[in-house]
Amino acid sequence: MLSQLYIENVAIIEKCGLDFNSGFNVLTGETGAGKSILIDSIGAILGERTSRELIRTGASSAFVSAVFSNPGQQAMEKLRDLGYTADEEGNVLIQREINLTGRNACRINGRPATVSVLKEISPFLVNVHGQHESYQLLSPDLHIRYIDRMGELSPLVIQYQEAYRKMCRIRDELRDFDLDEEQKARRIDLLKYQIQELEEAELRLGEQEQLTEKRTLYRNSEKLAGQFQRVRALLDGEEDGGVLSALGEISAALAEAQRYLPSLGQLTERFQSIEYDLQDCSEELSQSADLLDYDPVELEEIETRLDSIYRLSLKYGQTTEDMLKYLESCREELENIELSEERLEQLNEAYEDAKAEAIRLAKLLSAQRKKTSTGFMENVKQELGFLNMPGVEFQVEQERCPLNHSGCDKIQFLLSTNPGEPAKPLAKIASGGELSRIMLAIKTVLAGKDEVDTLIFDEVDTGISGSAAQKVGLKLRQAAKGSQVICVTHLAQIAALAQNHLLIQKHQQKNRTFTEITPLDSEGRAKELARIMGGLPVTSLMLENAREMLKLAEETPSDFGG
Repeated sequence: MLSQLYIENVAIIEKCGLDFNSGFNVLTGETGAGKSILIDSIGAILGERTSRELIRTGASSAFVSAVFSNPGQQAMEKLRDLGYTADEEGNVLIQREINLTGRNACRINGRPATVSVLKEISPFLVNVHGQHESYQLLSPDLHIRYIDRMGELSPLVIQYQEAYRKMCRIRDELRDFDLDEEQKARRIDLLKYQIQELEEAELRLGEQEQLTEKRTLYRNSEKLAGQFQRVRALLDGEEDGGVLSALGEISAALAEAQRYLPSLGQLTERFQSIEYDLQDCSEELSQSADLLDYDPVELEEIETRLDSIYRLSLKYGQTTEDMLKYLESCREELENIELSEERLEQLNEAYEDAKAEAIRLAKLLSAQRKKTSTGFMENVKQELGFLNMPGVEFQVEQERCPLNHSGCDKIQFLLSTNPGEPAKPLAKIASGGELSRIMLAIKTVLAGKDEVDTLIFDEVDTGISGSAAQKVGLKLRQAAKGSQVICVTHLAQIAALAQNHLLIQKHQQKNRTFTEITPLDSEGRAKELARIMGGLPVTSLMLENAREMLKLAEETPSDFGG
C-alpha cells in the first residue's frame, strides 16, 4: 500500500507531503491545481520517463519519495531478486531525484537503484490507470496473468514452469553436443594439448607463493647478511662485549646484591629472563642466517619455474587454483565429447521425457485457462453493464502458441464498443476513460485474488455523469475493500463515496504559484462537494445537498454495487 508521498520542486509544487490510507482515497481540486502533477510524481517513483521540464522554475532538481507499507509476497520476491529488502517494519522507501542535467538518482531503502529497476518493480506495487500511462490492459503479455489469478492457477503454473525450465536446460545441453565431426576433431585436439600442457606442469597449490618467497629471499641475501651481521655484533660484541655479555654481568651483579637485599629477587629474575630470551633470539638469528646459503643454480631453477607458471597463467587463469579448475573442466569436456554418442542418446531420451511432461502440463493449464476465461468474460461483462457500458462486448481470445515460459497459450482481451462491430484488441479500441472502467471491472472480478493492492485511477470519470458516476464510485469503493484505491476525480458522486478526501489547491505568493494538498474533514468535504456540483460561491442549499450526499454515502455498504 502507498502510505506516504513526498514531493519537492515538481512543477508548481514546492514542497508537499501527504499520507494515504487504505480503502478509497479521492483527490479533487480545480483544473490546473496540480492533480496531474501528483500522478506524474507517482509515475516518476514507478520508473516512468521524466524530463527536466518537470523541475520547478528556479530549482536545481526535483525530488519525489514514496513509502509502500507491507508490499505483497510477489513484490518482496521481486525486490529480493533485484537485490533489495524491506526495512525492519516491512516498508519499502523509493526515492528519485531529477536534476537539470537530466540525470536521475534513484534509491530503494537507501541503496542505489536505476530507473529500469524502479520500472521493473512497479507493476508489483501499484497499478496506475490514466491518460499518460502505458496501461497494463494494453499489454497482452499481462492478460494471461489475470486469467491465471482468476482461476487460482498459480500452483499449476509453477509446476509447468519447473518442467519447462528442465526441458530448456536439457535442450541447451543438447545444443552443446551438436558439433559436426570437423569441429569435434578440432576441439578434441585443442583440449588434449591444453590438458597435456597443464598436466606436464604438475602445478601444486601454494607452490607459486613459496617459490616467490624464496626468490625474494635469495635476491636480497647480501642485504640480509649485512643486517644479520650487524645484529650479531650488537648482541655478542667483539672486544668490549655486546648486549648479551652486559646482561650476564647485570644478572650476576644483581644476584650478588640480592644476598643483602632479598627484595631484589623479582628484578633479578626479570633480567635473567631477558638474558635467556635474547640468547634464544640469537640462536634463531643464526638459523635464519643459514637460510641465506643457497646454490645459484637453485635460484635459476626457481626463476625458470616461476616463468613457466606465469606463461601458463596468461592462458589458463591468474592463479594456480584457476588453472587447476580449468584443467578439470577440460578433462570433463573431453570425456563428454569422446562419450558423446552414448551421452547424446541419454540426453535425447531425457529431453523427450521432459518435453512430454511440459506439453502435458501446458495442455492441462490451457484447458483450465479456457474454462476460467468463460466465467471471467461473463463476470467482467456484468460489471461493465453496471458501470453503464452495457453495449460493450468483452472477449478473451486464447490461441495456441509454441511452448514458452507461460505455457502454450497466447491470451489477449478484445473489445467491441458498438453492437455488430467485431471485437478488437483493447489498444485499438478503448479510450482512456473506457480502459479505466474496464480495469475497474476486472479488479472487481479479481477482488481478493490480485497481487497488487494499490490502484490509481486518473480519468475513470471521463465521459460519465449522474447515475453512471455513482455506479463507478460504488465500484471504486468496492474495489478498495481490503486494498487501496486512489482516484483523481471531477465528480461529486464519486468523491462522496470515498473514505479519505484530499483537496488540491493552488495559490499565488510573491508572483509565484504554489500547490497545497489538504486532508478534508466532514465539513471541508461538504464544501468541496458543493463547489464541484455548483461552482463558486457556495450557497447554503448547495452545502445542504452536499451533506445529504455524504450522509447517504456513509450509509452505503462497501460491498454494494451489483
